[in-house]
Amino acid sequence: MEKLRIDKWLWAARFYKTRSLAVEEIDKGRVRVNDLEAKPSREVKPGDTVTLRQGTVIRTVVVQGVSSQRGPAPVAQQLYEETEESLRLKAQAAEQRHLTSDPASSLEHGRPTKRDRRSLDKAQGNGWDSRWSASADK
Repeated sequence: MEKLRIDKWLWAARFYKTRSLAVEEIDKGRVRVNDLEAKPSREVKPGDTVTLRQGTVIRTVVVQGVSSQRGPAPVAQQLYEETEESLRLKAQAAEQRHLTSDPASSLEHGRPTKRDRRSLDKAQGNGWDSRWSASADK
């Protein structure tokens, strides 16, 4: 039976862009193999269950094959099969993101532009003419 390190497998299956990102996520405890916390050197084989967190979504996949090379996405998707529950939770999270608004969109104005600042100063009477000066002209 063929085995491969979990960090290499996660990279080859295109869950993470680089092996070092995969190692970081494993070290943070966001990856589990067969319900046990994984280390980067942990070996996976076909039939193992891998649970990982990507952003806010928790994905559970069953290892179908191993490959030490990172290939195209269609080939990488053949290395695992996502569980029904995981697919349901992923769809639910996508729908939730779709229904909630982005917090940044609630901000109406950011920092005022130079033109806005000048009009605010003029409206408040804080122009150059009304500023205090150390000069003696009166």
